Amino acid sequence: MILLCNQDGLRIDAFLAGEVDGLSRSAAQQLLEKGQVSVNGAPVKKNYKTRAGDELSFELPQPEPVELMPENIPLDIRYEDNDVVVINKPKGLVVHPAPGHWSGTLVNALMYHCGDSLSGINGELRPGIVHRIDMDTSGLLIVAKNDFAHQALAEQLKDHSLSRVYEAIVVGNMRQDSGTINAPIGRHPIDRKKMAVTEKNSRPAVTHYEVIARYPGYTHLRLRLETGRTHQIRVHLAWQNHPIVGDMVYGRGKEFGLTSQCLHARSLTFRHPRTGELTTVTCELPEYFTSVLKKLGASVD
Repeated sequence: MILLCNQDGLRIDAFLAGEVDGLSRSAAQQLLEKGQVSVNGAPVKKNYKTRAGDELSFELPQPEPVELMPENIPLDIRYEDNDVVVINKPKGLVVHPAPGHWSGTLVNALMYHCGDSLSGINGELRPGIVHRIDMDTSGLLIVAKNDFAHQALAEQLKDHSLSRVYEAIVVGNMRQDSGTINAPIGRHPIDRKKMAVTEKNSRPAVTHYEVIARYPGYTHLRLRLETGRTHQIRVHLAWQNHPIVGDMVYGRGKEFGLTSQCLHARSLTFRHPRTGELTTVTCELPEYFTSVLKKLGASVD
């Protein structure tokens, strides 16, 4: 595998971990210690600092075969038919298996619930998964039960007709009652595990927002994704100096007893792959979210 680096001064192990999907920093260090990473044709040590224009070459070890097992994990199903199932995912549940999370994921639960009735387009580690939400974000996720449905839903994601609406509580008082954040997102230039608003090696990202309520020092927002970049809402709001309450990566850290972001996928609207009927699925705010609202003085049923 060959990678081109366009930045100066990054530790090579951190660069590799940020650029290679599924490669941890410790695994990158092991490759370096074994002399399996070369820069411009010569092996380097793990404390090597990158230079713009460096060409990195390396070979990843073949992964050991992973056999995914169905697991009887309870699912909060909000809609289901022969083509799709919409899940209300709790905070803390990983969507699909990956290094460090080979079991106990939403995919393991779906395999138990749906059996062989899941699309295979995204590969054997992500059956049925059309889009994803972060482990510590709660809310609605649509799953395809066959390839026909998967292709139709993927097209809706591509042309932005599949509507995903979130709610969040953010730090500070948003100036405008509504607006659009249009700023490209790519890897953070220094911390490669994070995302950032950047012009370099980025992709367009658009988030629409409106204020639901204002409280002293905080704002309750409704947000609609036009694009779906990694950590998009969290990055966009932090870039606006209004990070999400509880966000340990992009925000102020622990607040109101939360150690993860106060962000919930509240509704999904899509055209049914089979019938073409416009379908909207909604869910209530979870307890962790309403608890923060109550502490802010909101009247919550």
